[in-house]
Amino acid sequence: MRVMAATFMQNLTGRRTLVAVGLLVILVNILLAVLAPVLAPHDPNDVSLERKLMPPDGSYLLGTDHLGRCILSRLIHGARVSLGAALAVMSATLAISTVVGAAAGFAGGRVDAVIMRLCDIFLAFPSLILALALVGVMGPGLTNVVLAMALSQWAWYARMIRGMVLSLKERNYVLAAKVAGTGQAVIIARHILPNILPQIAVLATLDVGWVILHIAGMSFLGLGIQPPTPEWGAMINDGRQFLRGYPSLMAYPGFMILSVVMAFNLLGDALRDMVDPKGKC
Repeated sequence: MRVMAATFMQNLTGRRTLVAVGLLVILVNILLAVLAPVLAPHDPNDVSLERKLMPPDGSYLLGTDHLGRCILSRLIHGARVSLGAALAVMSATLAISTVVGAAAGFAGGRVDAVIMRLCDIFLAFPSLILALALVGVMGPGLTNVVLAMALSQWAWYARMIRGMVLSLKERNYVLAAKVAGTGQAVIIARHILPNILPQIAVLATLDVGWVILHIAGMSFLGLGIQPPTPEWGAMINDGRQFLRGYPSLMAYPGFMILSVVMAFNLLGDALRDMVDPKGKC
């Protein structure tokens, strides 16, 4: 028993350390995004072929790219673009899916049937393929990428939220509110949503990394954020032709994507353990 207890405490301590590291990485990137104009040592779009592909020095801590732009400044501003786009995608997705899923689960009947069949249509296509198709139709750009990704994944969230609402709408406090004559919108806002928000927060946190990866992937393919806007996926694409001679042009933005995605996954796992009592056992 002592050995088992010691092992459990070691695993718990290690898990807390990983969560703390993940949270620290997220906070650092948020600060970089918010304070990018202040922290960036140079203009991220300042082109000068005279200083192209310079090695790191006192003025350019990470060197310059093939157009003479400061890599460090572009990474810092890229945090603002990548995290901002991911936040916009998740906000739009949750706004659509929460309204649709809550309406389907609480109303039931034909409303539920129609909404679920619509969700089935969207879920029939892989989300990434659907997002690429929508961007191809609407054209590249940050706004179109956010809209396409929100439209490609709202159905999955709507179905999940519908299931949560179905499990709550027959609870005694909800039935009491109905008997008291409380309107459906008020019941959903006061008694349903507050009880499902923790689960929604866990799902959203776990998916932020997925969103960042897909935004970077679209930018890498030339369908996302367009140059010269600094974005991590676009930076990887820019450095592709210099991979052999200057691998750092791809390594730096790749490391940023890797660290942020892992950090959000660690934070999402920790939130899931906090929300789900069974996960603590």
